[in-house]
Amino acid sequence: MTPLQPWTLALLFVLLVNCSYPLDDNKIPSVCTGSPGIPGSSGLNGSPGQPGRDGRDGRDGQVGERGERGERGEPGHPGERGLTGDRGDPGEKGQMGPPGECAVAPKSAFSAKLSESRSSPQAVGEAVRFNKIVLNEQGDYNPETGRFTCRVPGVYYFSVHATVYHSSLLFDLMKNGNVVASYFQFFGNWSKPASLSGGTLMHLIPGDQVWVQMGMQEYTGFFSSSKTDSTFTGFLVYSDWKNSAVFA
Repeated sequence: MTPLQPWTLALLFVLLVNCSYPLDDNKIPSVCTGSPGIPGSSGLNGSPGQPGRDGRDGRDGQVGERGERGERGEPGHPGERGLTGDRGDPGEKGQMGPPGECAVAPKSAFSAKLSESRSSPQAVGEAVRFNKIVLNEQGDYNPETGRFTCRVPGVYYFSVHATVYHSSLLFDLMKNGNVVASYFQFFGNWSKPASLSGGTLMHLIPGDQVWVQMGMQEYTGFFSSSKTDSTFTGFLVYSDWKNSAVFA
């Protein structure tokens, strides 16, 4: 061994001792200080944790008292009118309704004349019986009594045409025993017959009666022959049957 070898060994031992002290706070003593290392890469995200437990339900509180009703608000302004919609499709045809009441207009008409045997004399206060029927389809005129009895309510027209001969004539057109109109014709011993005609409108209800009646005993000049007649005619002008129980 040379003289330098013991010295060299001692120096190495000192260096080993100085470098073998423990590191404080990961700090390397100045004799061992190196350059900072490169930062490491970010770690992976951890897996999701388990769901937490539901909390306990709270207790139900008591129902509160009903509040007072608020004041009614003012009405809002009317909105603008919308556009007219498209016309809908036609609906199905409905069923035919039942027949209406009184589809045919009510009718009432008659005409009768005196036969030669009934022309004279005529009793005052009695109906003149025009006994020869010309028309009486509804049967509202009775030739035995000389009276027309209303069946269809409404307005009627009655007329009397008389041939006057041998005597002057005064007759009344009667309704339920009351004089409606009177007619007179003077006869002055003429060689030929004269005539007297009259008529009027009356409003009748079912049960009303109309007839011709002599006005005075000395004026009974109704006359009838094969060449001339005295007639009594009446007919319905228009009815108000809707207000009558006859057609209910």
